[in-house]
Amino acid sequence: MYHHIKKLMYTVRVGTPDPRFGNMLLEQFGGANGELAAAMQYSIQGLNCTDMARKDLLMDIGTEELSHLEIVGTLARMHLKPMKKAREAAEADPLVAIAGGGGVTLCNSMGNPWTADYLKITGELDVDLRSNIAAEARAKIVYERLINFCDDAGSKDALQFLMTREITHMKAFMAALESMGKDPLEVGLIPPTPGVVNKFFNDSTGKGDEGETDARGPWNEADDIEYVEAPAKPIAEGTQFEVLEEIQKATRRGNPRSATTQPRSRRLR
Repeated sequence: MYHHIKKLMYTVRVGTPDPRFGNMLLEQFGGANGELAAAMQYSIQGLNCTDMARKDLLMDIGTEELSHLEIVGTLARMHLKPMKKAREAAEADPLVAIAGGGGVTLCNSMGNPWTADYLKITGELDVDLRSNIAAEARAKIVYERLINFCDDAGSKDALQFLMTREITHMKAFMAALESMGKDPLEVGLIPPTPGVVNKFFNDSTGKGDEGETDARGPWNEADDIEYVEAPAKPIAEGTQFEVLEEIQKATRRGNPRSATTQPRSRRLR
């Protein structure tokens, strides 16, 4: 069961409301990496989980994310408040001002509605925990960017708290995954095909305009890795030659100074 207490997990104080920043905050309210997505993802994973210890972890953090949603919603509402009466403020986001009445709406900072497509739920506990670690990392980066774009001290304090809790959750998910004792590459039950799993295809070749090269590193030169040089390169090179040849033919056909119309002196050579 859920029970709401009329007190924020972290007290929010806003000195000077900024409607444009309030709009940015909606990304963490109804966006892909926001608090509602996290709350739903972890809670539904928890409902599906048959490992009682890790089910408790998922439900604990999923429920905390609802408290974070309340903090973000309150913070956004306080920044969006001028939209209710001031035309200039309302112009920062007419959708929020007119359709939402200057309050929070279940959408991201671009006005796109929240969707369950944001959720990563596979029913495989170790895979879900990896998704959750990545989700917390993405949310941490979003909060960091919000802090960098914020001028209000009280808002920054609340965002700093929320950003810090992302790291706390990341550590918890990492510990839960590690305690399962599974190899990082042990995913599912069907093993990969020998002789295929150890091949690394160098499919992006050549030198780029910004200095990109065919780099080597631990990902493609370890002892158990077979480095395969661009399997599609001969086909690509053949295709490139054919394309260039066709371009040249088309250019000759479309050139009014073709062989039949070139100056007499050139045709006699």
